[in-house]
Amino acid sequence: MKKIILSTLILTALYSCKKESQQTGDSSASDSLSVTENTAPENEASLSKELSPENVGKYLAQKNDTLYVTNFFATWCGPCMREIPHFKKKMEELKDKPVKFTFINLDDKSEWNSSVKKFAQENNLAPNIILLDGQKLDQTFFTSNFKQWDGGSIPFTYLRKGDKTDEYLGMMTEDVLNSKVEAFLK
Repeated sequence: MKKIILSTLILTALYSCKKESQQTGDSSASDSLSVTENTAPENEASLSKELSPENVGKYLAQKNDTLYVTNFFATWCGPCMREIPHFKKKMEELKDKPVKFTFINLDDKSEWNSSVKKFAQENNLAPNIILLDGQKLDQTFFTSNFKQWDGGSIPFTYLRKGDKTDEYLGMMTEDVLNSKVEAFLK
């Protein structure tokens, strides 16, 4: 029963965004985590890294002097795609600062080698994208990692530096992103 409810929640979350944009891409990221590389045919560029929910949880829990800005998105989610340029601009502004931007992709696994890969390549974000199979998520993942997010909708952004965290549910404007990041960098 719990699996049915959880699956329904995840599906509702994933489909709460309309398929407004068909941009997609490639992804990869690691920051002292063990990752599983997706295997692709030799004639195809390697796709990003896939992390288990447990390893995503470990990544989110890092406590050091680096600001981790982690955005959960899907390529079919219009609000997700509209906020990506704000993140890219901020990444460029802070490229020499102790800030790490990571995008955790929640597209269906069948889209990883097509839509997600294309998105990552077009946006030059492949090194910053982690693939997460939504079928492996359960309610424990959300309750153990977040105060606010229950997986019910995306985009969702999680910020952490040391013991300080912040969560933002919904599409971030450039001003909101700037103010949240600056609050951590003071």
